[in-house]
Amino acid sequence: MPMPDAPLPHPPHPPADAALRDALARSIAQVDTVLLGKPREVRLAFVCLLAGGHLLIEDLPGVGKTTLAHALAVTVGLGFQRIQFTSDLLPSDIIGVSIYERESARFSFHPGPLFTPLLLADEINRATPKTQSALLEAMAEGQVTVDGRTHALPSPFFVVATQNPVDFAGTYPLPDSQLDRFMLRLSLGYPDRAAEREMLAAVDRRSLLGTLGPCLGVDGILGLRVAATRVLAAPALVDYVQRLLEGSRSHGEIRVGLSPRAGLAILAAARAHALLEGRAYCVPEDVQAVFPFVAAHRLTPGANARSGRDDLALALLAATAVR
Repeated sequence: MPMPDAPLPHPPHPPADAALRDALARSIAQVDTVLLGKPREVRLAFVCLLAGGHLLIEDLPGVGKTTLAHALAVTVGLGFQRIQFTSDLLPSDIIGVSIYERESARFSFHPGPLFTPLLLADEINRATPKTQSALLEAMAEGQVTVDGRTHALPSPFFVVATQNPVDFAGTYPLPDSQLDRFMLRLSLGYPDRAAEREMLAAVDRRSLLGTLGPCLGVDGILGLRVAATRVLAAPALVDYVQRLLEGSRSHGEIRVGLSPRAGLAILAAARAHALLEGRAYCVPEDVQAVFPFVAAHRLTPGANARSGRDDLALALLAATAVR
């Protein structure tokens, strides 16, 4: 239900026109046909894209992390590059290099695979911190600086990074400053029995990628991003988000709570979620749908914590009144 001072249920100006909403629905449906049994995770990936954030998928190998990123790129009509992160990967392998050209007698910048609308950073925690940090400016500012010159990245620019939470041999855990650059963190998990049975009985799901068609395109995505920023968040809903932030800072098991930037990310994701639901205003259910995925990786448990980050995020949500 809308909060007491929420906008009217039928605002005069919808957040996106009917054609864009239809294209978005078709995009989501296409990804659902490739990644079976994960409708919530697929929708959250679209939430992250429309909110202008970046996505971290932390899960076991073989559960569909790369397939989700590839299907998302194809169906929304974005260029796509995949980088396999390894311990010997250098920052220049990602960003690009300046090469001296004899004919012009000057250095010319040759962009690396980072210069793509959608970047899949596969197993990002296998690269050294120096290489990981090469993504910081790109993810935060939409640009990179090489030899004192700034180079703008494409717009939109969307990073989907994956990491394996079990095999820590030869890995470099992402520091909190890097984790904070990801708006959402997802875990796909194993498929349910029915979805897994369909996978086993049919063709390889990746072979279906060739059957997908672009539905949105760059202009469609940018239009939906603008529409998401216009989704209304009533003062009472902002108060609710602020209570969640304050609760994280006073919780006995949390050493480092949520920052104001985290609050902005929660609101941006909630607006995008409302847009997916076809509403021009946010309700508490939008915040609750995105909060665990926006907040958990930004929490630092204390020495006496009996719960992990995910459980602490859920506990915060349960303990904070909507009013």
